[in-house]
Amino acid sequence: MHGITIKEVIDKLKECTDPEIGINIVDLGLIYGIQIDESNNIKLKMTMTSPMCPVTSIILADAQLRLESIPDVGKIEIELVWEPLWSPDMISQEIKQKFGA
Repeated sequence: MHGITIKEVIDKLKECTDPEIGINIVDLGLIYGIQIDESNNIKLKMTMTSPMCPVTSIILADAQLRLESIPDVGKIEIELVWEPLWSPDMISQEIKQKFGA
């Protein structure tokens, strides 16, 4: 069994895009925290762009499935949080430059 790295988790989460915006959830700034223990259990803390986001369940299910595809992964716990509230300032620099912001 190999130890899962934060980079592996981030790479998988970058495959998960917000279907309304078309940008991955990492670059959108929706990931607030990643913890991996010695048993390869992953705790993910994330948010949505709005508490009223109509695609929340789709994004959460997609993130879960992508994390489950990591070899040797243990249990996955995704905690949806609303503090701090998401804002466009959380979008990655790379995406901001792409859109001229």
